[in-house]
Amino acid sequence: MIRFVKRNQIDEEKYNNCISKSLQSRVYAYSWYLDVVADNWGVLVQNDYDAVMPLPFQKKFLILYITQPFFTQQLGVFSKQEISEELLRLFLKNIPRKFLKIALQFNSQNKFTSHKITQKNNYILSLNSEYKTLYKSFSKGRKHAIQQGLKHEYDIEEIQFSELLKLSEQHYSFEEIPDKEFDKLIKLVEVLQSKNNVKIIGVKRNQILIGGSVFIIDIHRIIYLFSAVSKTGKEKQVASLLLNNIIETHANTNKNLDFEGSMTPSIASFFKSFGASLEAYILFKKWLL
Repeated sequence: MIRFVKRNQIDEEKYNNCISKSLQSRVYAYSWYLDVVADNWGVLVQNDYDAVMPLPFQKKFLILYITQPFFTQQLGVFSKQEISEELLRLFLKNIPRKFLKIALQFNSQNKFTSHKITQKNNYILSLNSEYKTLYKSFSKGRKHAIQQGLKHEYDIEEIQFSELLKLSEQHYSFEEIPDKEFDKLIKLVEVLQSKNNVKIIGVKRNQILIGGSVFIIDIHRIIYLFSAVSKTGKEKQVASLLLNNIIETHANTNKNLDFEGSMTPSIASFFKSFGASLEAYILFKKWLL
């Protein structure tokens, strides 16, 4: 049996246990994460939380619609067992009809066919090797960029998120991200810090920040959540230095570095240059009108 459970009726312990023990586990699906990034959300629950499907939603002009929150790449169905296409379709069938529009991104282990889906690309790098081995898989150009950056002997250190936000305000417009979503990002980082699930590192030149990144440190993944680099930082290969630092620091672990995208060819090429592999996932869209 699959039923829809409102947020205030969720058994959080059972729900979060399902997410953490699932084969498809993603940090985005935890209740505390969705509480920050989603305006509203509920969950489809199979039996006694054997499998779950979080449904973040918004309301506009009296219409309820399911939509992917910012800073949340992959959701979908989560279970301790492999999920069949039949079960995925059953979950989709049980989405309450009060949601007249659906635009939801499933995790990469949720596979099904439909004319309503679009493939999206993510890139991941397994860190289950020594750094020297991982470095060998970098492209020739990426190795050169890192070596050029290291010649400058910049300070790579942990920084405050407020420093990175200030840098981003100076060098980016972020027109595609509303101000209220940036407020959520600030809150999200605070929550991640309280749980010791985040690492914020920056590159400084003469004590001046020229680039930095936010990485979520989850059980299975290190997620490249947010980054900002100044014009000087771009010229000095700061993005390469930041990612190389994370790879070197977390080499020989059972984690994957999750680059979070992208469909933009130049960005995808940058991620692939670290030896990252394609991880395809699905965007499902449907109008119920």
